[in-house]
Amino acid sequence: MSPFLTAYFTRLNWNDVAGVNIETLRALHLRHNCTIPFENLDVLLPREIQLDDQSLEDKLIAARRGGYCFEQNGLFERALREIGFNVRSVLGRVILSNPPQLPARTHRLLVVELAGERWIADVGFGGQTLTAPIRLQADKEQTTPHGVYRLLNEGNDWTLQFRHHDRWQSMYVFDMVPQYFSDFVAGNFWSAHWPQSHFRHHLLMCRHLPDGGKLTLTNFHFTHQENGHTVEQINLPDVESLYLLLQDKFGQGVDDPKNGFSLADLAAVMAAFDTHPEAGK
Repeated sequence: MSPFLTAYFTRLNWNDVAGVNIETLRALHLRHNCTIPFENLDVLLPREIQLDDQSLEDKLIAARRGGYCFEQNGLFERALREIGFNVRSVLGRVILSNPPQLPARTHRLLVVELAGERWIADVGFGGQTLTAPIRLQADKEQTTPHGVYRLLNEGNDWTLQFRHHDRWQSMYVFDMVPQYFSDFVAGNFWSAHWPQSHFRHHLLMCRHLPDGGKLTLTNFHFTHQENGHTVEQINLPDVESLYLLLQDKFGQGVDDPKNGFSLADLAAVMAAFDTHPEAGK
């Protein structure tokens, strides 16, 4: 086993034997979601987000940080490939907010070919991300540990949807067109630097839980959900409380010389927002 896989499995606290099978794919998908938080802090600091293998390993594994789709699925793709999976990244267009026209390709997800079937794997879409791979099959409801999803197909385009109460909500549109590293670099740069990118205007974080729950954070507002129901909501009173919560609830590493961040760093980020926490709310 490669040093990278040893470090990755240690990060996930995963001790089983990895095989090129659906059981391993499902187990690692869920464990990744429950361990490495989705987060965009580096966009806000601001720090340039690098997508090469060493940078992703240094940040998400050694420094125990999180990241967003280009980082999360880049790391997961490398792990799956080193295990022996036939896997590649494709790019999607996020339509969660029902935009009037299709946006740029700014979401990275994975296509895995296994035993004659194609599967979609995605550990990088925040609160609504898949927590298990789903078959690339149209019009079939597929249940994951954290929700029900389906794929629609029209021509070359596939649309991923999740069931929200009694309706279906579209997440993103993608196709099977081959992509290159430069395409991910361009999408990553756009996501981090486009003035209207939502990653530039909010601190966003999510970590899924093995019991079907999830933890989410938007700026100072923290939520713990179980099976779609909110069991805890907190409006954090100050940056010090936020700094501790990032470590306690999301497992964020803060001490790494390159990829860590100090209380002062976080305070500078949060001071840039127009809204501020109000104690007692």
